[in-house]
Amino acid sequence: MPYTRTDLAMEAFENTEGGAVPGVSVSHWETDCVQITEVLVTDNEAARELGKPKGSYLTLECPRLLERDPEARLATASLLTEELDRLLPRREGGAPVLVVGLGNRNITPDSLGPGVVDRTLTTRHILGAPCAAGRMNSVCAIAPGVLGVTGIESMELVEALVKALQPSAILCVDSLAARDSRRIGCTIQLTDTGIQPGAGVGNHRKPLTRESVGTPVISVGMPTVVYAATLARDAFAWLSSQSGDESPHEEALADMEHTLLSADIGEMIVTPREIDAIVQDAAGIIASGINRALQPELSDEEIAAMMD
Repeated sequence: MPYTRTDLAMEAFENTEGGAVPGVSVSHWETDCVQITEVLVTDNEAARELGKPKGSYLTLECPRLLERDPEARLATASLLTEELDRLLPRREGGAPVLVVGLGNRNITPDSLGPGVVDRTLTTRHILGAPCAAGRMNSVCAIAPGVLGVTGIESMELVEALVKALQPSAILCVDSLAARDSRRIGCTIQLTDTGIQPGAGVGNHRKPLTRESVGTPVISVGMPTVVYAATLARDAFAWLSSQSGDESPHEEALADMEHTLLSADIGEMIVTPREIDAIVQDAAGIIASGINRALQPELSDEEIAAMMD
């Protein structure tokens, strides 16, 4: 398999030789203006081939999000709601859903998780109020920060909260890294495999999964960065094509990317100059999808009023 570095399962599959991997099934369809790709990884060998754990990966792509198209935003949020509702376990006995926003709110490309938590309707503390009777599900949320700031691993905090709250599910939100820069700001990935905090920037931490915490973990993320080595590879490929050289040079380009990733430059990441607006918009879209999925008995107007 050619060397690649991406958090998106669909990109890992696209990069496979021959475009087929035993134990992996891929489906594509389109709804409204959103292109949907589902990657199902069903065995351990396929998981090793793709570098992704076994499970389901659903990707929503909508380039019109970068134009701040209102219809595209609504369509993407609605689809996210539907898919989250499908993945979340049935909530019984009043156990809360714990929303975890991973990342560093002081670094814009890494602030998606905390931004979503800021926009998530939390209700665990008001379920006894008359307005909540029979209409609200229990939701709590935390943005645990990052080890370099707090001195505490995200997993340590989540494990403590799981022990105290006994949530029915954990919903994690984090920034991702993409292979293709065109997917930044317009692609959302959902998966039932959990998440590894810091993986998007090569800072691997203890994974947050059902196996590690004993609770279903669903993760949602959007690419906000690409690796500089990946951009260098693409730049050389583009320059080669512009010079009239039609040869693919895939092996040489892959070797170059692998060499760069192995050097100091390999840890450098790149983000668009308009990343502030991209993250703000993405946080709003993802939070809208989460709020609708977790509070189906409330209208959009009621959710907005309670967030003010």
